[in-house]
Amino acid sequence: MLKEEVLNGSNKRVVTRAPVHTVRLPGSVIASLRCPVCGSELSIVNSAVLCRSPGCGTEYPIVDGVPILLNQSNSIFAFSDFVERRSTYFPPASQFKRTLLKHIPTLSANLRARENYKRFAELVLARGRNPVVLVVGGSVTGVGAEDLLGRSDIIFVESDVALGPRTTLVCDAHDLPFVEGMFDGVIVQAVLEHVLDPGKCVSEIHRVMKPGGVIYAETPFMQQLHGRQFDFTRFTLLGHRRLLRGFTEIASGAAAGPGMALAWSYQYFLLSFTERKNIRNALILFGRFTAFWLKYLDHFLLSRPAALDAASAFYFLGVKAIAPLTDKELVSQYRGGF
Repeated sequence: MLKEEVLNGSNKRVVTRAPVHTVRLPGSVIASLRCPVCGSELSIVNSAVLCRSPGCGTEYPIVDGVPILLNQSNSIFAFSDFVERRSTYFPPASQFKRTLLKHIPTLSANLRARENYKRFAELVLARGRNPVVLVVGGSVTGVGAEDLLGRSDIIFVESDVALGPRTTLVCDAHDLPFVEGMFDGVIVQAVLEHVLDPGKCVSEIHRVMKPGGVIYAETPFMQQLHGRQFDFTRFTLLGHRRLLRGFTEIASGAAAGPGMALAWSYQYFLLSFTERKNIRNALILFGRFTAFWLKYLDHFLLSRPAALDAASAFYFLGVKAIAPLTDKELVSQYRGGF
């Protein structure tokens, strides 16, 4: 164990500091952590993370090696949610339900993510050796991200507001606890619809990225509510582009098409008839077996301009820009079917 002197007003005390390997975060990232309340430097001390500012002094818990770096005054989550291991998003499904869902057809099909993640990797690796990438909403592996996250030549910081198998840091995207210009890339897949202020979160993402850093985002357009009380916003293609106006576009378009959107609408139409859990479960099974085939139409539709007006979700791949896209430039970029 190491010793560290900590100043607290006029009183000087010596505390024992645990080695940095007690947390799951990559060692090269720890020095970049900042207090989400005041922005000051942090120290890992025993089983907590302490703000070094005497005027702040916030103490953040560490749960199972995961620092909980929340600004509780600006978040709908609290330290106690994680210390007491409460479900902060979806309640855990039973083993039976997880097994069952793996063996029945799904209504969803993301046809672009795997290819887009391959291009994302090429772009961040072109920036230099061992680029550092922040994953916002990374408690589990995102759709199509398996190969990317398996790479050893990219350093990943997988953050979320949920403790999951891949979580290395709990933080709220409204107050990212990092020094400015830290990351070579950021991934924010199927997250921005679940935050209260998407613009603030994108501003924070922009702040913690290096000049020319690479962003990959996916956000739904034609999808029903899928996050219970934590589902707030949808974006058209141009709405998505305006949200990400601080980035220069490399590629954008539909990640999931009208076929998937229709399948979801059909299933949620069925679910509208009842709130009884057992009947809803039966309707989910019925909906999947009778509408799963609709998603296969997207292999034909996704590349058609008219599909952008009815797509289920959009993607954006870009780099941090010096000047934002103007609204006049934005409205000239419509490329749908009308």
